[in-house]
Amino acid sequence: MLYFPYEWCKFRHEDEKFYGLKWFMTKQSKRDVTIAILFTLIPLSVITFYWPYEWGGRGLKHPSFWEAVNYLGGGIAAAFIEETFFRGWLQTLTVKKFGVYTGIFITTLIFALSHLIMISGWLRVATFFPGLIMGILRHRGGSVMPSIIYHALCNIWAVWLAPIP
Repeated sequence: MLYFPYEWCKFRHEDEKFYGLKWFMTKQSKRDVTIAILFTLIPLSVITFYWPYEWGGRGLKHPSFWEAVNYLGGGIAAAFIEETFFRGWLQTLTVKKFGVYTGIFITTLIFALSHLIMISGWLRVATFFPGLIMGILRHRGGSVMPSIIYHALCNIWAVWLAPIP
């Protein structure tokens, strides 16, 4: 998933920048990521203290230090891989074919459903909502880098504050 979009560009003789695969952050991108964090992860952090046990709330066994390090490494790597594939390659194609809003929606839906492959459960599909934010960040920033940063922070947040049982 990480290398495919780059090989696609090479095979089709297309510029990686068109797919957002040149990693950069503008001042606006940094502002957008900060706003996304302030309006999603911070309120969710407060809410998680009142979540039921089944959603990762109080009483759930949190990972040990080394388990957390393992999850964090995997979560950060997943952010790079998934954003390159979904926001870089797939979103570019769907936006080109269906328009911005429909393209972001379709890509986000596929992204959310892909999270059911390894572990099923309705909470896994909740990735749809941060996926929308990641899609908007990619579109507004012109690069996958803003969505990678937000995705990585969401994964870090999930490991520490809302581990799925």
